[in-house]
Amino acid sequence: MKLTVNIDCTPAEARAFFGQPDLEPMNNMIVEEMKKRAKENMDTLADPERLMAQWMAMSGKSFEQFQSMMGMAPKKK
Repeated sequence: MKLTVNIDCTPAEARAFFGQPDLEPMNNMIVEEMKKRAKENMDTLADPERLMAQWMAMSGKSFEQFQSMMGMAPKKK
């Protein structure tokens, strides 16, 4: 025997039915923060002085990690 049940509900209604938490407010907060940071970084990329200042601020371990990442990049032949 084969039984098919079609349920017409929104994702929010399905989450509520299965008792899952509503994460929409937290998701909205994260998205807004990401938008803000992306905007700040776009402004930095548009200004060469700020970009160089940000690069020069890297020191110690983070600079070594950056160097190793660049060293692993494929070489142009």
